[in-house]
Amino acid sequence: MSPDPRRRSRSLPGKLPEAAPGEVLVWTDGACQRNPGPGGWAAVLCWEDGVIEERSGGLPLTTNNVMEMTAALEGLRAVPDGSRVCVVTDSRYLHDGMTSWLAGWKRKGWRTASGDPVKNQEIWVALEAAAGLHEQVRWHWVKGHVGHALNERADQLAVSAITGLAG
Repeated sequence: MSPDPRRRSRSLPGKLPEAAPGEVLVWTDGACQRNPGPGGWAAVLCWEDGVIEERSGGLPLTTNNVMEMTAALEGLRAVPDGSRVCVVTDSRYLHDGMTSWLAGWKRKGWRTASGDPVKNQEIWVALEAAAGLHEQVRWHWVKGHVGHALNERADQLAVSAITGLAG
């Protein structure tokens, strides 16, 4: 079984989320060999009973941002509707999109502050819909590639999903 990330958080940079009672932690990551290029996504679900479940997949031609978003989307879809979820990501794009930018984009007809169309709109819409099926979804950002065990595991799975596309 993987080490408890809360025990390791005191020696690593960045504050790790602690699951509230009844909450599922979903650690996510996306990877891309080139941008665009072959990409992989992964979600590591940490259930309240201590069980850890891993999911991953990939696409032959995609971007790193699409893979980051897909990881969160598939993680949310893997958790039963009506649950309390904390999505943990090392993607500022995903975190800030879901916590800060989404409402403004919708208000502006899916346009950015500069007036350009929002990239990946269909995935943003799907993410918002998937999050809406849950009682509560918290979004938590952590710095990537600094030794957080479950962030590193999600990264390994996402990279492995790319390798699996070739075979």
